[in-house]
Amino acid sequence: MKVIALIAHDRCKKDMVNFARVHSVQLRDHALIATRTTGGMLEQELGLTVECVLSGPQGGDLQIGAQIAEGKIAAMIFLRDVLTAQPHEPDITALLRICDVHNVPVATNLATAELVMRSLG
Repeated sequence: MKVIALIAHDRCKKDMVNFARVHSVQLRDHALIATRTTGGMLEQELGLTVECVLSGPQGGDLQIGAQIAEGKIAAMIFLRDVLTAQPHEPDITALLRICDVHNVPVATNLATAELVMRSLG
């Protein structure tokens, strides 16, 4: 069982729920961690079991980044709203950087999210 991190900016949360709905059977075979609002939506709408950390602006991105640095997370799907300025942009940049440093696959849009799911089997 691998741990998959799921994060979505506000304007992308519906896309994350729809993505998870399509992949719910496969996602149930893995441990899931998500920022609070995204994780809550996945639990409520799809019945997935999700470990929820703080919301992104409150430090959830950093909490997930720490788990990536500790080798606990196998992949991350982070649906980003790149057209809206994010007040916690430095945290987002740090999170993406830690994925690169630790060679963790990260998807930032639905097309790459599909590829990450295929790679997890």
